[in-house]
Amino acid sequence: MTIKKNVLLLETIAEEALVMLQDQVNVLTGYDSISLQKAIDKYTINAIITRGKGQINKALLDACPALQAVARCGVGLDNIDVHEATARNISIIHAPASNASTIAEHTLALMLMLTRNLYESIQQVKNNNWNWRNQYNGDELHGKTLGIIGLGNIGQRVAKLADAFGMNVIYSSRSTKDVPYRQVTQTELLQQADIVSLHLPYTTVIGTLLGAQELNLMKTTALLINTARGALIDHEALVKALNTNSLAGFAADVLPEEPPKHPNALVDHRHTLITPHSGSLTATTYRHMCVYTISNVLALLRDEKPESRSVYNLSALQRQA
Repeated sequence: MTIKKNVLLLETIAEEALVMLQDQVNVLTGYDSISLQKAIDKYTINAIITRGKGQINKALLDACPALQAVARCGVGLDNIDVHEATARNISIIHAPASNASTIAEHTLALMLMLTRNLYESIQQVKNNNWNWRNQYNGDELHGKTLGIIGLGNIGQRVAKLADAFGMNVIYSSRSTKDVPYRQVTQTELLQQADIVSLHLPYTTVIGTLLGAQELNLMKTTALLINTARGALIDHEALVKALNTNSLAGFAADVLPEEPPKHPNALVDHRHTLITPHSGSLTATTYRHMCVYTISNVLALLRDEKPESRSVYNLSALQRQA
């Protein structure tokens, strides 16, 4: 069934999801400022869809007064002004928990790479330096204490994988979870963990989670992993900790600014591994996030009820905080 509605895409989406959308609505693209302005000037926009970079801010909401929905083919909503959209009774659609498995896998991959110094070993072999094995310096996950800050869907997946590796898992969270892992304060976690992994959103309530004071609590042999949000860490303090050997290593899939300015002290540091925010871009997860989000946007535009968990409820989350 074709709906006489106009949907604006700020970024590309999976082919299957795009076909679903084109089959039912008029699809417009605003991948750059020129095409975006042209679409807004010429059409009445009923829904806007983005992924991780296209910004749905107050200015764009002002320019599209007929909006019924804004959506992100993903989990976090950092690039959508959820307060402004909620105030205007615009539905916010996303794909919660859709990336839990793939981000957990990516986290363990970074953990293994960093702990075992695999990247350096691979590069040395590619340079035909097999004598590298005589100076190899790495360790294993088994027996190490993993401290997880934020034990939501992703954090719990990471905990299960780490448990399978024989790690001792502890966690800090605003609420107690029904899990077989020991809950501690964040201070205790930072002091006890051999590896710390972040799995919580960046919000104005949480803000910068780890600054110089928090980093100084960690063991000098500890590793820090961030596959959540780059702004959770004070990166100036992080570089200083790495430079003074008060932290052994850092791996991340997220940075406060992406891509960062080049050269970059953190990206270029010999004790860091940074991937280009690609943790959710596996073929399976990317397709699922896009198809799920689009199907629920289309349901809303047909005046049907989207799946309840796909609709972001700001007021409910504020009551829980």
